[in-house]
Formats: sequence, structure tokens, C-alpha cells
Amino acid sequence: MDAVAEYNAKRWAALVGAGAVFTRPYLDLDAASAQQLLDPAGRLGPLQGKRVLCLASGGGQQSVAFVLLDAQVTVVDLAEAQLARDEEAARHYGLTITPQQADMRDLSALPAATFDVVYHPYSINFVPDVRTVFGQVARVIRPGGVYQLMCANPCFAGLLASDWDGQGYPLRRPYVTGMPVHYIDEPWVFRGELPATPIGGPIEYRHTWSELVNGLVDHGFSLIHLQEENLSEPDFSAEPGTNEHFTAVAPPWLWFWAKYGAAPAAQGAT
Repeated sequence: MDAVAEYNAKRWAALVGAGAVFTRPYLDLDAASAQQLLDPAGRLGPLQGKRVLCLASGGGQQSVAFVLLDAQVTVVDLAEAQLARDEEAARHYGLTITPQQADMRDLSALPAATFDVVYHPYSINFVPDVRTVFGQVARVIRPGGVYQLMCANPCFAGLLASDWDGQGYPLRRPYVTGMPVHYIDEPWVFRGELPATPIGGPIEYRHTWSELVNGLVDHGFSLIHLQEENLSEPDFSAEPGTNEHFTAVAPPWLWFWAKYGAAPAAQGAT
């Protein structure tokens, strides 16, 4: 385990103990709400019987939602405590998942060409090199499978609502792939109930547009849809310096849908 993994594992253990929003299992889902959570536009198609990998996706949220839609689910996460949340949620519903503790950069414990869907919620920014992850996904996904990836919008990585200076949200960080981005967790991560013992903020890494798109293409993926994501419906009348205003003018997240094997990989992909 390298320094990146050690920091992330320790931090996520602390986040679970503090009850951060990403660590709270969803225990009130049904098939309709599961579909709305995962794939409201139906871009993944029918999920019945499909083999789904929830990648770096512990917490008892997405994994059980996929099983409620009749998928066969493996969930991979670096944090043992996060996987325990998935097992807790599965017991609640009387469902079965396959948990696997692993770093998203090393999926060698999983068989090749196995998964119809790789669902990868926000986590890839916790590692400096997306190409390593894309290579692992390309190995375990089957030809024609869909990779659904959420990541930070490269243009605004590290920018927060609290950066409002009276006129706008100034960009100050270098636009360089792999550049570390440090910030503190905002109160909404803990639903306003800050932990008694402070938790170190995330260490994320900027991944430029070219690194994201070319990294996918070079590993045999073809982009089939891209969506910018806000906190909620944009509210341009919100008070400047609030999350509602910030996300209205600077959508902080992206969703990629990419199909594997739809086009030949470029020569020399790494």
C-alpha cells in the first residue's frame, strides 16, 4: 500500500466513524428509487442478470440499488469499514452482494472480461493517475460493456463556495494533470454535524479534460454520453458564496458513459 492508499484508507475509516453522508447506507430503496438513483435516463439499459462492478463504491448505497434492479453485484472499496456498510445494507434487504477489498488501481483479484457495467461514483480524483485505473477497468469489463464514471469537473477542481471574493470564484490553482488539490470538507458532508475529532480533508488530484478523454480512448473506450452535474437544479438567484450559487455557475462534477471495445484502442496505450 503506497502513501496515497494509506491516506485514503485512514481517512475513510474516520469518515465512517463520523457518519459522513457517503458512508450512510440507503435502507429505504425500492426498484423505482434505485433506478432513479443510478440511471434515471436508462442509459445502462435493463440490468436484470447483468454483472455489475461498483468500483470504489462502498458505503451501502449503489451496490444494493443495483441488486434491487436484479443485477449481480461485486463492490470494490479500499476501506474495510465502507464494505461493512454494503454488507449491512444487503442484510437489511435480504440480498446478496460480493464485497472485495482492493485499491481501484489494482483489480488483479477480479477475473478478466467479466462485467457488463462498471459503475464508478466519485473517487477517481483520490488517485493521481487515471490511466492506471482505466487500464484496470478495461481488463475486467467485457467487450460492449459500459463504464459509468463520476469525477471532478477539471475546470473547477478544488474550487469551493467559500472562495467567493465578492465578484466571483477566482481560479488560482495550476491546470496540470496530477496536481494535488487540498481543501477541507464542507459542513454538508456531515450534514452540519461536524465530527468531535477533526478529520483531515481530502487530497485530490486534478485530471485535465485531455487526460480523462484521451485516457478513456487510449484504453479502448468510446464516449457515448457526458453530463455536467450540479448540487441540484441551478439556482442563479441564490446568495453568492453559498453552495447553491456556486454550483449554478461552476458545475463541480462530471458523469461519463463510455462503451468498451466499440473502437480500437490507440497504439501505445498505457
